[in-house]
Amino acid sequence: MYLEDLFVRPRLRGKGIGKALLVELARIAVREKCGRLDWQVLEWNTPAVDFYRSLGARMLAEWETFRLAGEALERLARDG
Repeated sequence: MYLEDLFVRPRLRGKGIGKALLVELARIAVREKCGRLDWQVLEWNTPAVDFYRSLGARMLAEWETFRLAGEALERLARDG
C-alpha cells in the first residue's frame, strides 16, 4: 500500500491524530494482505522522520525519487 500524503494541521499535532491515521492504514494493509505500507518524507523534516521511526518505520536509503515535470514532461509526452 502506498500512502501519498498525510498532513495534520500544525495546531492539531501532538494529539495522536497522525498515529491514529497510520494505525488504521496499517489495519487495512494487514486485512488486505498488503506486504508493506510505503510513503515518502523529506529528509529535512526531522520531526516527521522521528515520528515515523518511533512507530517502527525505517528509511530506505537505497530508493531515490524521480520526477518528470514542466518541459521535460511535455517533451517526453510529445516525442516519446
